[in-house]
Amino acid sequence: MTDTPNDKPEDAPQDDAPPQNVPQAAPEGGPAPSRFRRRLRNVLLAVDSWIDSSIYNGGVGLRSGWDSFVAFTERFNVQGPGRWAISLASEGMTWGAVGAVLMLALAVPAFRETSDDWLKRAELSVTFLDRYGNTIGERGIRHNDTVPLEEFPDHLIKAVLATEDRRFYEHFGIDIPGTFRAVLSNARAGGVVQGGSSLTQQLAKNLFLSNERTLERKIKEAFLALWLEFHLTKNQILKLYLDRAYMGGGAFGVDAASQYYFGKSARDVNLAEAAMLAGLFKAPSRFAPHVNLPAARGRASVVLDNLVDAGFMTEGQVFGARRNPATPVDRKQDDLPEYYLDFAFDQVKRIVDKLPKDFAERSFIVRTALDPNIQKAADTAIRDSLKQFGKDYGASQSAMVVMEPNGAVRAMVGGRDYGESQFNRATDALRQPGSSFKPYVYTAALMTGKFKPQTIVVDGPICIGNWCPQNYGRSYAGSITLINALTRSLNTVAVKLAEAIGRGRIVDLAHAMGVKSELKITRALPLGAAEVTVLDQATGYAVFASGGLSVDPHAVVEMRTPAGEPVWSFAQNGPKPHQVIPPEIIAMINPMLNSVVENGTGRRAMIPGTKVSGKTGTTNAYRDAWFVGFTGNYVGAIWFGNDDYASTRKMTGGSLPAMTWQKVMAFAHQGIEIKPTPGLGNQPAPVLDGAVAQASPLQIDGVQRPVTLSPAAAERLMALSARLREAAAQPVRRPTAAADPSPVTGVALTGAN
Repeated sequence: MTDTPNDKPEDAPQDDAPPQNVPQAAPEGGPAPSRFRRRLRNVLLAVDSWIDSSIYNGGVGLRSGWDSFVAFTERFNVQGPGRWAISLASEGMTWGAVGAVLMLALAVPAFRETSDDWLKRAELSVTFLDRYGNTIGERGIRHNDTVPLEEFPDHLIKAVLATEDRRFYEHFGIDIPGTFRAVLSNARAGGVVQGGSSLTQQLAKNLFLSNERTLERKIKEAFLALWLEFHLTKNQILKLYLDRAYMGGGAFGVDAASQYYFGKSARDVNLAEAAMLAGLFKAPSRFAPHVNLPAARGRASVVLDNLVDAGFMTEGQVFGARRNPATPVDRKQDDLPEYYLDFAFDQVKRIVDKLPKDFAERSFIVRTALDPNIQKAADTAIRDSLKQFGKDYGASQSAMVVMEPNGAVRAMVGGRDYGESQFNRATDALRQPGSSFKPYVYTAALMTGKFKPQTIVVDGPICIGNWCPQNYGRSYAGSITLINALTRSLNTVAVKLAEAIGRGRIVDLAHAMGVKSELKITRALPLGAAEVTVLDQATGYAVFASGGLSVDPHAVVEMRTPAGEPVWSFAQNGPKPHQVIPPEIIAMINPMLNSVVENGTGRRAMIPGTKVSGKTGTTNAYRDAWFVGFTGNYVGAIWFGNDDYASTRKMTGGSLPAMTWQKVMAFAHQGIEIKPTPGLGNQPAPVLDGAVAQASPLQIDGVQRPVTLSPAAAERLMALSARLREAAAQPVRRPTAAADPSPVTGVALTGAN
């Protein structure tokens, strides 16, 4: 039988049989297959296939392209030495690009130190007057042609270059051979015996950077040296360097140093004097002739050697300078208030920075709050105290600030000798105040309203963790009033008060009262474990003396241009006072501080005829000793100790600090109207006995304290002085033939009435 198209073999699947490998339909009643899922699966398979094929084809294309590129570059294949040269050039270009990016990243911070007015900003020059209008000193430097470069002696220029930078006119700002030579010399010597910085680098540091010894500063210094070389000529750089380097003794620039050390202009110095001046650039404090003349002459001899080694002079030319070394002017009798001038100059710079950008004047006449008599009294008292008792107590340094309750700083002593150290210990040295910090603790407690001066507290053992503070005498008084606890300076009571009110409240109050230093909150904070400056303490206590008003410590009272035009005044532009401590709290704390002086640890600070309030302070191991006190007229803070934090020989705040404070303040209160202290009213001053009553007022040059001008009188005096200057500046008018003769003298008069 013949098969027909419709016929199927026996083994063929039947129409009603399910195809092989095909999903069967679900039984009746089950879910139907999803058409969407099948389509999605197919799309995903297609995408996967496309990705795989694209990656494969791309790889094949890249391999083919690379093979073509290699075949192309084979045409330029270089063999032998040329191949190495090309390889080195390629590597050099690669690393050069990397280095350029790195140098740019390092240069950006350095160039941020500059600005459009960098040259003008450094021209600041200030003449300072005391509160009476007398000139007391100058600060600042000028880079104008006060002494043009061509007028400096040739031997002075050669001495500087031979010592500081012999290749100055040859390098591009960084002396690479000189740097390597210095590195080798230092390596052989095992220490720093030769500097590697060029003169331009030193100028960059003087103009823009600090003296910190860090890698970051050295990198900035190098980039700024290149920047200076690009913007200035070599002679301009040399002139700036000669004018702006610090030369010791408070003098900036070669001409100022020449005037200070030799009493003559830099134009007139001989070779021996030029060598001594050139030797000051390295270490002015160490080689200043008024501090250490043998060291200065030894350094000058090294400069003369450099002149010969550099080929600038012969041994015969420097022979006379060796045989006749320079002799500086005797500066031992100078009594300039150098520390005060530094403090005032810093304030002037901050004021100038806030002036309008279009203000072009860079010279100023500044009247300060300095009282020269009180300043001399403070200098003399500290010098005499250290000379007489310093060895016995093991103290080598001291600092003091005297101000009025409104913040006008009348005197400042930043150390024993400015010539030996320009570091201002009154404004920059952070020392622990000890118990002189306790008035902030007691004031904060009184301000909570929970405590009064007569509140009974228990003086007994207390431990916070493993810290158990003890009183100075290692004994306890039991139940005691707050006023007696402060009078006796009991440590445990101060700690208990801090625990009761919170240490953060104490820190906030101290900062509100003018303490600028950071106060770390620790368990020992109420005992004066934080660090403050002498100026901080004087400012804080001035709030007590001002009746609770805020105080801004200031030296600058008024700024004018040399023509007499007003620029700034504290009365108009300074911060306005606001109430920090309520008057009712002042009426509580000031009598408590008065009790400290009259009945407690501060008895040696009592002044005849004047009510004194204050607090002593002594730190652990007797490292610091303080007395901070005030009257209705003045506030004074004084510190004694050692720069290296060495312990003294059991010196307390009630000993040498209180005695020295008393000498200065007793002098300051002579011949003036004694103002009542806020909170004390017109209580009579106590009758003094013992050593305090026998102490005679401090005298300076045999003259006692003159009467102090009132602020209004001082203002009138300054106005009169300004008018006299204006009159002196007016041109003299000569008589003319047309003028009428005077009926009295017969002299022709042409001026107005």
